[in-house]
Amino acid sequence: MKAKVIFVMIVTMLVSSCSAWFGESEGEDRATSSLVKYLYSDGNYAAHEPEVPTLRLPVRVGVAFVPLTYSGRASLHKKDEIVLLDKVKSSFVKYEYIDRIEVIPSTYLENGDGFTTLEQVARLYDVDIMALVSYDQVSRSSHNPASLLYWTIVGAYIIPGNKNVTQTFVDTAVFDVSTHKLLFRAPGIDKTNSYATAVGATNDARVKSVKGFENAVVNMTANLDLELSRFKVRVKEEKIAKVKIRNGYSSASYYGGGGSSGLVMLIMLGMILVARLSRSAALTEK
Repeated sequence: MKAKVIFVMIVTMLVSSCSAWFGESEGEDRATSSLVKYLYSDGNYAAHEPEVPTLRLPVRVGVAFVPLTYSGRASLHKKDEIVLLDKVKSSFVKYEYIDRIEVIPSTYLENGDGFTTLEQVARLYDVDIMALVSYDQVSRSSHNPASLLYWTIVGAYIIPGNKNVTQTFVDTAVFDVSTHKLLFRAPGIDKTNSYATAVGATNDARVKSVKGFENAVVNMTANLDLELSRFKVRVKEEKIAKVKIRNGYSSASYYGGGGSSGLVMLIMLGMILVARLSRSAALTEK
């Protein structure tokens, strides 16, 4: 009996030692990409007063992640960025005032100088506006007292006791490149709690990190969809931008001309029908 107790104590000490050795005890991991720091490196973004932009419809859009300000284990891999940007892209494609959307790797924005780099990338991809996705994710892992060794008939079993909390904030800000004007923005948030064994805490945190980004982007794209649907109305009613139509395109699709032209056509058909009926009545009288 004493031997079993001593063995359990030794295993417990080993588990604790391993957790400390591999960094799986209490701790925090963070990854941040700051839009403000990237675009306004001078720290005085309030001094920038962009003019009212002139949008050439249908507009061409580039979407990209803002380069990391602080990189931790929670930071996104490049391949994960592209997957999430494709989800952001899907919010734009259904609107008639959007011509095309280019997914741009954040690598093109790294080591750049804010709007200067943004303008260069916009020329490279031939886009008019940029949707910049920034994020802040914090992952905290805390050792819970519930974590213990439970002796079973086949040996010791580690009851999950490490609590992982992952909080994710994602924000998409849409800028007119030429005037540096912020057109609109859409946020998304997610909070995920989970428990894991001490040995598997790091892997669990990584899985929850990716899932946190996915959930936050889903939340953000829903808000982005609302902002995109409102944008056309805001341009017409609030005059937040001037509008020009590209050569080869009709203004009807953007200004709701499809419905107007349909009404005009209906009126014309009605007039033709009335004229024919009048002519038919006149011939009958003769």
